[in-house]
Amino acid sequence: MQLGKFTDYGLRVLVHLSAAAPERVSVAKVAATFELSEHHLAKVCSRLVRGGFLVSERGRNGGLTLARDPSEIRLGAAVRCLSQDTALVECFGSGPCSCRLLPMCGVKQPLAEAMTAFFATLDRYTLADISRNRAALRDLLGVEAGV
Repeated sequence: MQLGKFTDYGLRVLVHLSAAAPERVSVAKVAATFELSEHHLAKVCSRLVRGGFLVSERGRNGGLTLARDPSEIRLGAAVRCLSQDTALVECFGSGPCSCRLLPMCGVKQPLAEAMTAFFATLDRYTLADISRNRAALRDLLGVEAGV
């Protein structure tokens, strides 16, 4: 299973905000930290807000914060949210499938089982698990220590 850039960037945002918690961080700051397009990252953050992983506040003191404690954010749920538009193969998508093998396909079931196993593994981990050393993460990302 390969994660797309959209999902990769979303996981980076979650780790960054976990390190910065409880402080708000702007999309511009996260984009600059990872040298990513602010416009593209804003779309990623919007998806995470809609998915209930982030809270976004507008205005002068606005920014992003985690919607829940990192120990309550499962990686599997976050990846599902971020990769909802990406089908592993065409026949897993919501649109029409042009594959001629579909009526006799022997590969669809093993791929479905592999995806289930992939997400089951991610579901065992939380954001807290992957961002345990917050002090080191803050140093690495140039994040001010939260209050």
